[in-house]
Amino acid sequence: MMARHGLRLTITLLTVCALLSAVPAESAVKARTIIILPFDAGALDRDEQWLGEGAAQIVALGLAQHPAFVQIDSTRVRAAAGRPELWGEPVVLQAARALKADAALYGRITKQNADYVLQPRVVDLKGGDPIALEPITVAQADVLARLAGLPVVYARTLKVPLTDAEVRRIEKASAPTKSLKAFELFSRSQLAASRGGQEGNETAVDLLARAIEADTNFVVAQYTLGVIHQNLGNRWKAAAQFRASTQLDPAYPEPYKALGDLFLAAPRRLFDQAVEAYQKAIDLRPFYADAHVGLGDARAAKGDIDAAIGSYQKALAFNAVNPRVYMSLGKIYYSEKGLYYESVQAYKRAIDLDGQSVEARMGLGEVYEDKGLYKEAVEEYRKVIELDDKHTGAMYNLAMVYEKTDPKEAMAQWERYIALASQLPSEKDWVDVARQHLRKLKGQVKE
Repeated sequence: MMARHGLRLTITLLTVCALLSAVPAESAVKARTIIILPFDAGALDRDEQWLGEGAAQIVALGLAQHPAFVQIDSTRVRAAAGRPELWGEPVVLQAARALKADAALYGRITKQNADYVLQPRVVDLKGGDPIALEPITVAQADVLARLAGLPVVYARTLKVPLTDAEVRRIEKASAPTKSLKAFELFSRSQLAASRGGQEGNETAVDLLARAIEADTNFVVAQYTLGVIHQNLGNRWKAAAQFRASTQLDPAYPEPYKALGDLFLAAPRRLFDQAVEAYQKAIDLRPFYADAHVGLGDARAAKGDIDAAIGSYQKALAFNAVNPRVYMSLGKIYYSEKGLYYESVQAYKRAIDLDGQSVEARMGLGEVYEDKGLYKEAVEEYRKVIELDDKHTGAMYNLAMVYEKTDPKEAMAQWERYIALASQLPSEKDWVDVARQHLRKLKGQVKE
């Protein structure tokens, strides 16, 4: 059960320093970390409040096209803010400060007679006060076109210089569909998915399927449907949707990166295909930090460590607050001949950026356990279980650690693990091992 990251290499301190200090030429643009939040649409009728989420989706799609904006993942944002129904200014500021963002982009939507009034706002967390941008009054029929202008307005408010080509690219991405009905269904799907769980994701699947029916060329909806299928564990359906997205728009990088993730996690070890998919995403968007991390992971899995380090280096240059890259560094640092201190620091940095990351805590726990730091390992495994009380890996590892420190507690932990894992076919072999451990411990206690 314990993952041992046995990459046969020795990483010197010189290499580590180079990794953390080198910055590729492509990252000359000053990046700022931002959170993009749903507009407060509480003043609208219930069946119109989806527009608040829709505004955030448009802004995110547009600003993803420029390297100056490093967007914090929406799942981390919602976790930090406690998933509020409406995003008023106090909640916005709470989330931005918790996530150490440089700026928060948000706003409000009200209605004046039959027209919508968009009231975009931005706050600079480096000391500036919230700024209310010029309100935009728009008829319902024109709401998509006017929303599409928001990303450029935000970029210019934050004093980011834009070339004509960058403006065109942002504006194109900010108009993912011409169908207001399709966009409404898409926005509602994102609200459903944000609730999490089986029911929320299944609702999102239904809404996205209807959005695609309303506009078969809605590439973002096609791709997003693949993401939801992946969340539900439907790998084949996810792959089909990602491929459909690439056929509709070969210049859209997100589905290539998503295919890379699927290939990397495939049981058949499709590492070459993963490398190819990640590289395609990077070719389309050179500053796509998550694709660089994925490429690094795929190269590391192939044993190409120098190339993996180069990919992580670029990922850090484009997004220095990406917890996934630090987690990947933690894995590489702690190899069979790796670096304990650097591994621990990398995992801790990942956890500092994303306290909900069970994978980073598992990695840190495994390093501690392997070094004989059992108290620290127990703390990390217990934190994983607090975050996910059905995490069989943490339960198994915790029982193993307790065998060395507290046999009675180990027995109790094995029993908890067996009760949960025996219901899962994928855990059958591990359950058999756990039962052997439990019998052995019981025999020792009787003696």
